[in-house]
Amino acid sequence: MTAATDALFEPVKLGDLTLPNRINMAPLTRCRALGHLPNALMAEYYAQRASAGLVIAECTAVCPDTSAFGNDPGIYAAEQVEAWKLTTDAVHQAGGRIFLQIWHGGRASHPLLNGGKPAVAPSAIAIDGETHTPEGKQPYTVPEVLDKAEIAAIVQAFRQGAANAIAAGFDGVEVHGANGYLIDQFLRESANQRDDEYGGSLENRARFLMEVLEAVSAEIGSHRVGLRLSPLNSFNSMREGDPEAWTRYLASALNRFDLAYLHLMRADFFGQQQGDVVTIAREHYQGHLMVNMGYSGEEAATAIRDRRADSVAFGTGFLANPDLPERLKAGAELNAPDPDTFYTPDAKGYTDYPSMGG
Repeated sequence: MTAATDALFEPVKLGDLTLPNRINMAPLTRCRALGHLPNALMAEYYAQRASAGLVIAECTAVCPDTSAFGNDPGIYAAEQVEAWKLTTDAVHQAGGRIFLQIWHGGRASHPLLNGGKPAVAPSAIAIDGETHTPEGKQPYTVPEVLDKAEIAAIVQAFRQGAANAIAAGFDGVEVHGANGYLIDQFLRESANQRDDEYGGSLENRARFLMEVLEAVSAEIGSHRVGLRLSPLNSFNSMREGDPEAWTRYLASALNRFDLAYLHLMRADFFGQQQGDVVTIAREHYQGHLMVNMGYSGEEAATAIRDRRADSVAFGTGFLANPDLPERLKAGAELNAPDPDTFYTPDAKGYTDYPSMGG
């Protein structure tokens, strides 16, 4: 172990789990779930990465016909629950721990990916630009506005998705509140222009998230629930006028749940929005703070050593390096990820990245 990264290998408690290291695998959409059904190839992929402190599986739909990618997995049907057991069994047999990120695409979904079903959102505002569909690149559509009954039904879908995840053998769930998908669409002012109790003030815009967390926590216990937020990320046409105040409010409001962790993305994919949201979250959030986006092993270890975070999630680092903790411990060179195979349907660029042993 190199002194520069030794802090990454201190065990840490997360809910009822004890993680052997603080190097987590971030959720990464890989589009290998043909027909929205997990499979043996996915089980192999996640088991290869079971040396992570915590594996967080990719965004997984709690409702049918809400896909934003085409071959993203689901957790709303009995056959999906059974199929996910291949993955959870494989990860546990390899000595790992695994959460499932539960998700609704909201306005990022496209009718051409969902049998013609329209996208839904808090407000009738489309994402700028185009997305990939079976008919090639197409503009995002203007979503239908959710009414209160539909909002309540989606809250219950998250609750059932969490129950299904535990039935499938996951150790817990991460609620996806980031990156411009449905929960984030409610949270941020660029996508939420409602004038009812779900819009306007920070408290109102956070209401849907809080209802989801209450339902999921009541179903499986808050110690099995994490949450991902991205205060600065402009992906999917997201903006917030004062992301620091937004972070401060949510970090404080989340303390009542006693969650397993808060997973905070520290930056913007496109570099358009700037700010130090990690320091604010650390000051106001009393639980386990997991941070993410662009950390090297040494920077991650320094953040933990300086108590700016409790653990760090790595995305493309784990994608290309199934044995990332071992490589960081040894100070070894990392494999470079191949973006051309991020979303292709087979094993190439998925389960064929070599470990240090070859």
